[in-house]
Amino acid sequence: MSKKSRVSMPVSASRPAEQGASADLCPCGRAASYADCCGRYHAGPLHLLAPDPESLMRSRYSAFVKDVRAYLLATWHPSERPAEIEPPEDGLRWLGLEVKRAAVLGESRGEVEFVARCKVGGRAHRLHEISEFVREGDRWFYLKARG
Repeated sequence: MSKKSRVSMPVSASRPAEQGASADLCPCGRAASYADCCGRYHAGPLHLLAPDPESLMRSRYSAFVKDVRAYLLATWHPSERPAEIEPPEDGLRWLGLEVKRAAVLGESRGEVEFVARCKVGGRAHRLHEISEFVREGDRWFYLKARG
């Protein structure tokens, strides 16, 4: 992906009522508040310091839900990062995240297989992806989707 390309991002949405979640639960699906889960990586003393590929992937999902585009760009490896992320599409709601598998492959590589579900224009969609991550220094970065 060229650094001059743009990435479209769906609309932010709260955790769906059908999941029985209160508004303060983290969108990533872990049984913790947003502030104690992904929010701590979006801002504050642990900003950008997700400790492993799964936590980074979950925090990126939450950033899509909450429209934190600066975090998405900052956690995308510079070799693959787009120049910008477009504003979210109108009408799309995130419905949930399921992590199928997460693995740390040595000290500086990892991968996470997940399914993210959303609804737009009255139609349900699912994104099934295996994401690659790389560690540089103290930070994990999203690298790319494995093809």
